[in-house]
Amino acid sequence: MTTERPWLAAYPEGVPADIDPSRYTSLVALMEQAFKAYADRTAYTFMGKDLSFAHVDRHSQVFAAYLQSLGLKKGDRVAIMMPNVPQYPVAVAAILRAGYVVVNVNPLYTARELEHQLKDSGAQAIVIIENFAHTLQQCIAKTEVKHVVLCSMGDELGLLKGLIVNYVVRKVKKLVPPFQLPGAVRYNSALSKGRQTRFTPVAIGSDDIAVLQYTGGTTGVSKGAVLLHRNIIANTLQCEAWFNPVLQNIRKSGEQVTSVCALPLYHIFAFTVNMMLSMHTGGRNILIANPRDLKSVFKDLQGQVFHNFPAVNTLFNGLAHHPDFNTVDWSHLKVSVGGGMAVQGAVAKLWLEKTGCPIVEGYGLSETSPVVSCNPVTAKEFTGSIGLPKPSTYVKLVDDAGQTVAQPGQTGEIAVKGPQVMAGYWQRPDETAKVTTADGYFLTGDIGLMDERGYIKIVDRKKDMVLVSGFNVYPNEVEDIVATCPGVMECAVVGIPDANSGEAVKLVVVRKDASLTEEQLRAFCKENLTGYKRPKVIEFRTELPKTPVGKILRRELRDTQATA
Repeated sequence: MTTERPWLAAYPEGVPADIDPSRYTSLVALMEQAFKAYADRTAYTFMGKDLSFAHVDRHSQVFAAYLQSLGLKKGDRVAIMMPNVPQYPVAVAAILRAGYVVVNVNPLYTARELEHQLKDSGAQAIVIIENFAHTLQQCIAKTEVKHVVLCSMGDELGLLKGLIVNYVVRKVKKLVPPFQLPGAVRYNSALSKGRQTRFTPVAIGSDDIAVLQYTGGTTGVSKGAVLLHRNIIANTLQCEAWFNPVLQNIRKSGEQVTSVCALPLYHIFAFTVNMMLSMHTGGRNILIANPRDLKSVFKDLQGQVFHNFPAVNTLFNGLAHHPDFNTVDWSHLKVSVGGGMAVQGAVAKLWLEKTGCPIVEGYGLSETSPVVSCNPVTAKEFTGSIGLPKPSTYVKLVDDAGQTVAQPGQTGEIAVKGPQVMAGYWQRPDETAKVTTADGYFLTGDIGLMDERGYIKIVDRKKDMVLVSGFNVYPNEVEDIVATCPGVMECAVVGIPDANSGEAVKLVVVRKDASLTEEQLRAFCKENLTGYKRPKVIEFRTELPKTPVGKILRRELRDTQATA
């Protein structure tokens, strides 16, 4: 067993080799056990208001009853298009309890992107916050959506505070563009109607579909990863086992484990690691509606005690550089999990200096529910790797011919097998076949290397590799080096066509210090990078294009650049 999974020997004490995905028959069983066991505990804190597990239980059950009254049948898809507001976890619990499938939608989608996802998923209903209703208005006629539930920012904050918040959002900040959606039902009206009808429990099994999680589209057309109930249960239990060496001490002290939920819940990282894991363990989530508004993030965290902070490199970086950083008490923070994109060494170093809590980088994809690997939470420093495969997870590296890479330190495409791996892409057997090996491994499209202990390091995505005169240049490596240069806030590397070398390296930089010059950057690169890895073109920008989750969109940088 250990020869097949050499990383088991490097597991922290108390982390099991395997988890039991059959522990719950469905996510509904997981949630209902939590509602019963932790009824009086706070499940979510939003804009200073605490909502208990019992509250989420009651509201999700009546919302499930409302959805059932619409005549939807088991397995129908219901989309959710909202930021981190309490209605999100209520809607998720309701949809699953009623026997339907959650379709997570990015609320910042354009009408074209939304139309694609609604049509592709065949969603019959959507729960949407009014801020983005104008986007739905533009495309709803071209979709199968028959039912719209409209939420407002203040719906779950009580009558007075809710009215004030909604007034500010609508009239002061003007964040709700005009829209017309005839027949749409307001969230609180839906709850009222749900109370007047009976909820009928549905038999749900572990092989039923729980979520359609659409891939970001950075590698082509957005596809729906089919995540079964057992996939997300497995990853929830894998994350629990992995975090346990640290978080169990908090629970033993009598404290409730509290997580900052700054990553959007429509992203599978927050969906599993924040919402489902905290549900399973009786933890609390501080919901951050807009993580891009760093001033409001600090306001939400002031006076709060929290222990767990999953985030992406750009958020860690933005927070650590913000003048309000010391207005928050970071002393209780025990786990900082970096995922979604590569964590840069310079950011990790600064975060450790300022919080005393090292970033443990992990790795995952929408297709793996999402976590594949993570550094031990007992680590005292940043490793620069994506850590060890999680319990019950098998990872191997394969070459272009599909053969397993024999030697430690050799690069290959990361292939994953485990109970968290999706059932396939929604109605795309051809695309599923492209990423599935004969022995049942999922091909991630990421290039990595593994050392003797089983620690994995990403060297890049296949398509992001830059080929300079026959030499492979991996953008992550160059970015990690440049990020340590004084005066650099953020950077990204792409390949550009070059008449002499086929491709050349282009570096795009956001300056922290306006006095940083191209000459200084070139001197720094010359000192730290071999010739073919050095940028031929350097461009300064005020910001980098990013997804709402914070991933840098190299594709957009490639699309807008000129030939060297």
